[in-house]
Amino acid sequence: MNSIIITIGDELLIGQVENTNASWLANQLYSLGIEVKKYITIHDDKEQILRTLKFAEQNSDIVLITGGLGPTNDDITKLCLCEYFDTKLKFDEKAYENIKELFAIRGFEVTELNRNQAFLPEACKPVYNNCGTASGMWFEKLSENNSKKIFISMPGVPFEMKEMFEQIAIKLQNNVLTGAMFHKTVLTIGMGESFLADFISDWENSLPENMQLAYLPQPGIVRLRLTAKGNKKNDLIADVNHEINKLQKIIPDLIFGYDDDRLEKIIGDLLIKNNFSLSCAESCTGGNISHLITSVQGSSKYFKGSVISYSNEIKIKELNVKKEVLEKYGAVSEQVVRQMALGIREKYNTDFSIATSGIAGPGGATDTKPVGFTWIAVACHDKVVAENFFFGEHRGRNIQKASVVALNMLRKILLKLLSEKK
Repeated sequence: MNSIIITIGDELLIGQVENTNASWLANQLYSLGIEVKKYITIHDDKEQILRTLKFAEQNSDIVLITGGLGPTNDDITKLCLCEYFDTKLKFDEKAYENIKELFAIRGFEVTELNRNQAFLPEACKPVYNNCGTASGMWFEKLSENNSKKIFISMPGVPFEMKEMFEQIAIKLQNNVLTGAMFHKTVLTIGMGESFLADFISDWENSLPENMQLAYLPQPGIVRLRLTAKGNKKNDLIADVNHEINKLQKIIPDLIFGYDDDRLEKIIGDLLIKNNFSLSCAESCTGGNISHLITSVQGSSKYFKGSVISYSNEIKIKELNVKKEVLEKYGAVSEQVVRQMALGIREKYNTDFSIATSGIAGPGGATDTKPVGFTWIAVACHDKVVAENFFFGEHRGRNIQKASVVALNMLRKILLKLLSEKK
């Protein structure tokens, strides 16, 4: 089955509120085996809403709508649904009891505007709201070709919508869905999208007909999403895992995780498990690596701290980088980044350290060191590994790529060290 997601609200169109509902719903629908064909965001306008509902009916099996169910005059979704389904509003006692209970908990009296939220279209099956005052609505309609179409309207408030969708998902699973879909994402690092596609083309071309591969690149990382469609989900899971096992043999060094895994979390788990500590000396990345590391809960168990040594003065004073080395080779050099890694490791007495120095851009480049030219070093008890990279011409992406690559260098050194100990 397939679906279209409609999000309603002027605040979404002007960028005042980020549209997180659409992406969250899409993820939930895919997990149920429902393909999302389109997102549509429209403002609170009757004609637009009615036209969009008609379009969605003609092009999908299930239509999910969020927004426009509040108590004020600008929230018109419910009235538009009444017109679209040729029905009228009817007072719903259970919806009203939910509203009264919610207001009593908060110590408020129910206003007339909020009482009006208990009026629901007669043609709908109510989906009651356990977190707010706006009930959801489930409509069913036979289309011109006699196929059943389902329309589900939910509040735009994310936490209310998410709680309500749990009820809806159960109903969809029990009464509507036929067939199944499963998707799993392989996370890779170390090879660009086009090079990776060439490298794994034989494997990709041999995938079963019911399985599709999508490339989802982001700075420094390429995600490979496998989607399988069929009748039984357990069979699809087994088939996808079988294909991923083949892929692991082709690019074992490029795969670092799956689905929602985070590189910084994977590294943190390795450090905790082996009682290792970490520190950072960042120049071109400006503290971004430290931010990623400390975004992981429990990172205080292994991360001691960092020095953002943006100037040569701080490199010398805080990291013991030799002045003559800076003058001879420049701040963006293998010699300097090695001394930075050693200096921070010694300063904070850690097992491992990361250091970065590069030309983030857009200024500061030379003929021999263009924008994106970056040195990264990782130090441990017996060695320093330093590598040179060229990330491109965009400052923001350079910082992101350098951060990801630095963490991956640490990950590979950790894995190699641990395998040698076995």
